Amino acid sequence: MPRLKISSAADSSGAANQQDDAVSLDDLPVWNLSDLYKSPDALEVKADVAAATNAAAAFNKRYKGRIAALAASPEGGAELAGAIEAFEEIEDRLGRLISYAGLLYAQDNMNPAHAKFYGDMQERITTISTDLLFFTLELNRVEDATLSKALEDPALAHYAPWLRDLRAMRPYQLSDELETLLHEKSVTGHAAWNRLFDETMARLTFDVGGRKLSLEAALHRLSEKDPATRKEAAHALAATFKANIPLFTLITNTLAKDKEIEDRQRGFEDMAQSRHIANRVEPEVVAALVEAVQRSYPELSHRYYAMKAKWLGLDKLEYWDRNAPLPQSDDKVIPWAQARETVLDAYRGFTPDMAEIAGRFFERGWIDAPMRPGKATGAFAHPTVPSAHPYILLNYQGKTRVVLTLAHELGHGVHQVLAAKQGPLMADTPLTLAETASVFGEMLTFRKLLASATDKERRKAMLASKVEDMLNTVVRQTAFYTFERRVHHARREGELTSEDIGRIWLEVQGESLGPAIHLGEGYETYWCYVSHFIHAPFYVYAYAFGDCLVNSLYAVYENAQEGFAERYFEMLSAGGTLRHKELLAPFGLDASDPAFWDKGLSMIRGFIDELEAME
Repeated sequence: MPRLKISSAADSSGAANQQDDAVSLDDLPVWNLSDLYKSPDALEVKADVAAATNAAAAFNKRYKGRIAALAASPEGGAELAGAIEAFEEIEDRLGRLISYAGLLYAQDNMNPAHAKFYGDMQERITTISTDLLFFTLELNRVEDATLSKALEDPALAHYAPWLRDLRAMRPYQLSDELETLLHEKSVTGHAAWNRLFDETMARLTFDVGGRKLSLEAALHRLSEKDPATRKEAAHALAATFKANIPLFTLITNTLAKDKEIEDRQRGFEDMAQSRHIANRVEPEVVAALVEAVQRSYPELSHRYYAMKAKWLGLDKLEYWDRNAPLPQSDDKVIPWAQARETVLDAYRGFTPDMAEIAGRFFERGWIDAPMRPGKATGAFAHPTVPSAHPYILLNYQGKTRVVLTLAHELGHGVHQVLAAKQGPLMADTPLTLAETASVFGEMLTFRKLLASATDKERRKAMLASKVEDMLNTVVRQTAFYTFERRVHHARREGELTSEDIGRIWLEVQGESLGPAIHLGEGYETYWCYVSHFIHAPFYVYAYAFGDCLVNSLYAVYENAQEGFAERYFEMLSAGGTLRHKELLAPFGLDASDPAFWDKGLSMIRGFIDELEAME
């Protein structure tokens, strides 16, 4: 079933305070969720729950215990195809329900009615889907030779990519009883801890200059020009984090132990192995990426932050100076209408088809942009289900960085629209490749903005901002992955204290950011607000994967002859049916080649070289 997919690659720099900083932003759009359901108590909600319940029970009665025999029958291919089609239809209905509940919750997770509806729907869908659990388990017990014979039928061959990915988990599958137990207990296990994290973080306030700010608003202050404002915000963040660190430590310890138990039961050899399988990427490819990025720390992040310290007239940057704008940065507020046209123009310059699809998000209520108390932080694009359409969430505060975030999320949205034709089971794209479309859309927009910057100082400020975004995506997200690995490894030796986790955090951040940044008192708590560690362990490397991949892909685009846009759309339209090797082959790229990642990193290196030459 679909889950809310967080896709904000860089550090969340946050949203401005919800009221006074919204001046001049124009009327910001909010979601029209009626394309899913009119309201939580709509008759259609009750009808779909009942229909899914009955369909799942009927599916269970008809097929449970019969899959192996069906596969081996003379009409095995057609029989299995019919079963998968029925399964897919139920999944689409369940996906619509949980998507609606999750999006309502993301709009305002402090609304008790929304929280209850989301929690109730999670429970109902978990119960309903228990009747379906046997299907994938039994499919994975079908012998390879039997399945290969059945796949000769064109109807079943259509689902070959889904079966391929399903069977990647075959060696790690548990007994039906254990799989059912894990499935049913997820609501009271990791899902409950996830919800506790979300609702706790949403309720935190941060005292900045005598004003109680949300997390988004406080983080935004770290990007202000005034050093005193940044310092005050940093200390406010640290104070609130410290006051709540025992709870976040407990959540982290519990979820890390929970994952270790399941990994051990399944026989995973590596703590990130389940993520690699979900991402349909080989462990050695991820290892090559991480090694390439870590090897580049000195010439990327270390070099850049040393330059930035000089620009700001400092011997060293304090941790609250890392995302500080340059003195020459343009801090004017960009109205929503201008942001919209900027992104659509950039997309249109690539191909009018891309702009047309992106335009639907603005025209049809598929974007929720204003800041609100209780709203999910950061930004994401959620595909919902192929029978509906995606939705995008932003916290728009009118800065250039957030215009690029809009371009990023619209890239996801375009990808999700194009991939929808693959159906509920095969539309979902591995996270490593999902980030490709978003970062490509972001790069198109940045290049257009940069081309319009004729003034040297403005160009320098824009290049610096882009470098920082890329460092946040590539260097920082790789460091996040390293941090997770060290935390999970240490947790296997026993429960971790807040000090233990803080020490690991400072070690990893020091390695990645370099000696030009002073990680002073208070920063040891900043690990606690990164939601990816809670919601999706080891997810974060997908951002570095996508950014480096796009850097290589964009270089191909700049030198491409006719037909690049068509090949690009074909890649996005494939959804989850093809692996990265097959998708990148038409562009002459191969992510399994160790040199591939150095090519991707060279774009960041080139931007830093240009900035250095401006000195």
